[in-house]
Amino acid sequence: MRALRFDNAFLRELPGDPESGPRVRQVHGALWSRVDPTPVAAPRLIAYSAEMAAALGFDEDDLASPDFAAVFGGNALQPGMQPYAANYGGHQFGHWAGQLGDGRAISLGEAVAADGARWELQLKGAGPTPYSRSADGRAVLRSSIREFLCSEAMHHLGVPTTRALSLVASGEQVERDMFYDGHPRPEPGAIVCRAAPSFLRFGHFELPFSRGDAALLKQLADFTLRRDFPHLAARGIGAGSDESRYGDWFAEVCERTAAMVAHWMRVGFVHGVMNTDNMSILGLTIDYGPYGWIDDYDPDWTPNTTDAHGRRYRFGWQPRIAHWNLMRLAQALSPLFGSTEPLQAGLDRFAAAYTAADRDNTARKLGLAECRDEDVELIRDLHRLLHEAEVDMTIFFRRLARLEPAAPSLDPLDEAFYDPSKRDAAAAAFQDWLRRYAARLGEDALDSARRRTRMDAANPCYVPRNYLAQQAIDRAEAGDEAGIAEWLEVMRRPYEEQPGREAFARKRPDWARTRAGCSMLSCSS
Repeated sequence: MRALRFDNAFLRELPGDPESGPRVRQVHGALWSRVDPTPVAAPRLIAYSAEMAAALGFDEDDLASPDFAAVFGGNALQPGMQPYAANYGGHQFGHWAGQLGDGRAISLGEAVAADGARWELQLKGAGPTPYSRSADGRAVLRSSIREFLCSEAMHHLGVPTTRALSLVASGEQVERDMFYDGHPRPEPGAIVCRAAPSFLRFGHFELPFSRGDAALLKQLADFTLRRDFPHLAARGIGAGSDESRYGDWFAEVCERTAAMVAHWMRVGFVHGVMNTDNMSILGLTIDYGPYGWIDDYDPDWTPNTTDAHGRRYRFGWQPRIAHWNLMRLAQALSPLFGSTEPLQAGLDRFAAAYTAADRDNTARKLGLAECRDEDVELIRDLHRLLHEAEVDMTIFFRRLARLEPAAPSLDPLDEAFYDPSKRDAAAAAFQDWLRRYAARLGEDALDSARRRTRMDAANPCYVPRNYLAQQAIDRAEAGDEAGIAEWLEVMRRPYEEQPGREAFARKRPDWARTRAGCSMLSCSS
């Protein structure tokens, strides 16, 4: 297998833990701890992303090599790899949780691709670290399949995200209590290799702030600007230049976060665990735990069983929670500023950027050249109807592009309804909305062909529905792993109709309404 080239700037330029190894401990004055992956019994490549493999320079022979499975299963290291776990804190479900860190993720290093792109490669499920607390640092096959597939699906959907290079079976069993009911059982283990330009999180900055370590906070901020925001690092010479750059940086983090969450709302993704330690400083979707996809449109739905009572991370609250998380980041960065004005300006940029992105979503999803003020009300009325009538969000918007404005009818949209009685009860209200929408299309600058093209580019035909993920998991646990590659292939072109793959575009079947893995999920993985 060909060797990667590494430039491990995070380890080289930032202070590390003087102790190495997985002993659980509080780590002060350091941003990382050296720890090696724990070898597994029989690493075997199950699936890989062809796009990520090509970006890193791997060919088919590399992927077929036992060395590839050994390295990305945690049994071997390539020259230049310096494994470590990062140290960070975070707010979890609105409460400060103190030191958290990479409890089951071990970064191998920062690979530099032929085009100069930097990819931090991280093994999730590779064994215990100093931040594992009472856990074993492993991951099970079901959660690993979900993370691998969704990472790549989100990329192809156009959502800012971390990526996944590979999915490796460990050949070992991992004990998990999936329902937290006191009945753990052994499950097959697996390891995902995640890739991102950086895995820095809001929590990386919160931890030194919480400990009053302003020097470490500034060192990390300067490093982040230098490595991950070089266009900002070069700005400003002379007095006050540091604060100016920090202000521009925080504003850009706010804007990137707004764009990311707006994409989530566009495609119907629910993160499920929007803790500050799960928020990327680059505005990337990170940490695919108990996430879910909206089937019938419900702004109050959350896929996370841990959040079932408070529903803090429900679909409709995601923009609000993102803003709350940015407020926590602003607080953590406050020692870098002489006043709160630059931080408030950044938070204001989030609000403005999200509003603009949301309006752009409205125009694109409805096939309009622009979003007028009255169009905001138009789509809000539609969302209300979709919720009340239990309508599939993905199918409805995809079929809406086929509406004939001259004779707007609900019939072509019938497939999107889950309950025929609710469809009938809401038919008159929907028909009235369709007439309003058709009249609005008559005023718009786009012709029919351009409208449909615009809508099809914003409204996917295929999304990683929860029940489809569970079907792939069931097959894999039974020994048939072909479903993983099949689903990944479909999701490479989510906005194109793919003849013969209609099963991947159907709405949730009744049997999946309440089944574990298809409706709600726990954090147990």
